[in-house]
Amino acid sequence: MPGAEIARPPVHRITLTQLAVLLFGCLALLAYDEVVAWSVAAGGLVAIVPQAYFAHLAFRWRGAKSARAIAQSSYAGEIGKFLLSVAGFAVVFAAIRPINGLAVFAGYLAMLTIQIIGSWLLLTRSQ
Repeated sequence: MPGAEIARPPVHRITLTQLAVLLFGCLALLAYDEVVAWSVAAGGLVAIVPQAYFAHLAFRWRGAKSARAIAQSSYAGEIGKFLLSVAGFAVVFAAIRPINGLAVFAGYLAMLTIQIIGSWLLLTRSQ
């Protein structure tokens, strides 16, 4: 009798939620100020893309036999997430003109907040 499969956590839902909130928030901000809307979008994407990369790497393996691969993927994902975040901010501040720096960080922090709350909800519902 084979062992029970543990389902992968639906971490993609967090990314989809972040993208939806970012899209609707930026569309609403377009009526206020176009520079702020694009700056929030850039900051939000700097948070979303690295986290999605990490989630992809960290949750592609399952099972006790894959413990070493899971750990290696998590480490690689965390390093990649850090490097993508640094590169993302560098590209945003070097390439986008005009830009509102406060709005970039507001978008970034808003997406991190959704990520933290979404992760917490996934952990509490799985227990």
